[in-house]
Parts: sequence; C-alpha cells; structure tokens
Amino acid sequence: MEVARRVLTTEPIIEVKGLSAEYGGQLIYDDVTFQVKRGEIFFIAGDSGGGKSTLLRQMIGLQPIARGSIQICEWDIERELGGGASAPKLYHEIGVAFQGGALFGSRTILENVRLPLEQFTPLPAKLMDFVALTKLRLVGLEGAAQKLPAELSGGMQKRAALARALALDPQIVFLDEPSAGLDPLTSAGLDALIKEFNRDLGTTFVVVSHELPSIFALADRVALLAASMHRVVAIDTPEALRDNPRSAWARAFFHRDATAAQAAAIKGPSPTVGTPMKGASA
Repeated sequence: MEVARRVLTTEPIIEVKGLSAEYGGQLIYDDVTFQVKRGEIFFIAGDSGGGKSTLLRQMIGLQPIARGSIQICEWDIERELGGGASAPKLYHEIGVAFQGGALFGSRTILENVRLPLEQFTPLPAKLMDFVALTKLRLVGLEGAAQKLPAELSGGMQKRAALARALALDPQIVFLDEPSAGLDPLTSAGLDALIKEFNRDLGTTFVVVSHELPSIFALADRVALLAASMHRVVAIDTPEALRDNPRSAWARAFFHRDATAAQAAAIKGPSPTVGTPMKGASA
C-alpha cells in the first residue's frame, strides 16, 4: 500500500538571507536567499563550481560568511558556532554526513557512530553503545558494528555516515553528495533510507546533489545554483523546474542541455526569470 504524502508545514527551520561567498576575492555566489521548511527534503543543486558544497559548509558553520546571515532553529549560525552560548544546544539539532562518509579509519563503525554521543552527551559508555547500535540497525549495519570503514563497501560507508549523522536525533541532517560514487541500485537504496527517516522521524534534510534521479525521488524543493551567474537562478519543485521553469538555465539543467545553459548564462537573467520563484523566500 502506498504511503500517503507528508503534509509539510510552512514553518521555516532554516532561513538564509542575502548570503555571499568568496574565495581569494573571487565571487562564488551572491545574495542567496531561501527558507527550508520543517520536515522538508530540500536539495541544493547546480553545475560544478556553483558553490553547492560551499553553501552547505556555510550553513553548518565551517565556512566564513562574507555577507548575509543564516538562522537555524532561530539561532544565528555565525555567532553560535563561532563560540556562542547556545552552540552545544545547536549541535544537538544538526547532523552532517560529508561526501565520502568522512569516517575515522582507525575506529570501528560502532565507535564512529558513538563519536557525537561522546562529544555532546553525558551518557554512560554502555548506553552510548546501545544508542549507536540502534542507529546502525536503522541503516541495516548492525552486523558490521565491529568492522573498520576500510572493510565496508562505499554504499555501506555512506549508510554508516548517515547513522552517525542521526546519532543525536537531530532535527536537521545535512548530506553532501550522498550518492557520489555509488552504483544506481545502491544509490536508490540510500534514497529510500532518507525518505524513510524523513517520513517516520520527521527529520528535515538538506541535500547537496546534482544527481537527477535522487532529486526526483526525494526533493520537495530544489535551489538551483548557476556557477556562471553566481546566484540561485530558481527555487521550486523538481517537476516544475523540469516542465515549467521561469528560468531558461533551470530548464537547460533539468533537460541536460549544455548549449542552452551556456546561452542562458550569456544572456543573463531576464525580468521574468528574476522574479521570485514558487516556494522561494522573498
């Protein structure tokens, strides 16, 4: 029996306003503004060099903010993750799975998943092990708890990283290219896990990816970054961006038309393209 579609709230859990990023004085993107709704699966997509991973790093406090602001659960990211009094509480609300998993090679999978519990909770060791094992069970890796990351396949490492990101039962999980390097079947299995956690636990996901199958399988909305224009060119559902976009560059991206994308970048945004997209934050 098909599971009913979630009913999303209009309550924002993340607010990004006027955000800019630079490397060595070179602009990556400018004036990025959007909201992520509580319980949403929100994708950040676009071409290479557009700043997708940079934007994610800014959202979790690992990348300095040139201009603009980011609020997560009503906390200012730059202030709190820079040593604010609420930082420990905020760390409980977010989980991160980096591209490639970023697991510690000298630690077992169980020990990797335990790390957030060791850093941010006063739980006794046995209870930490119980919680970590529970998270591994959720991703189907209970039997691999005592193995080292090098003993696992790429897909299993991704699932272990997801288990670690969920260790503190965060409200929001950030995923950086979760399907990178995976075969189509393994990628589809990971997509199914993300959808399951979102549906059953109510977890909000922010996903950086350019994988169109995953975008259409998971995304409620997509923010599309164009490297040549240094900005978000569209925010909408993946279906709307494919079938009826206001942005010529967005149409080219979702139809894999490199020639049309180049032409749209040279032409630049028109008044119609520049208007707020459906679902975008003004």
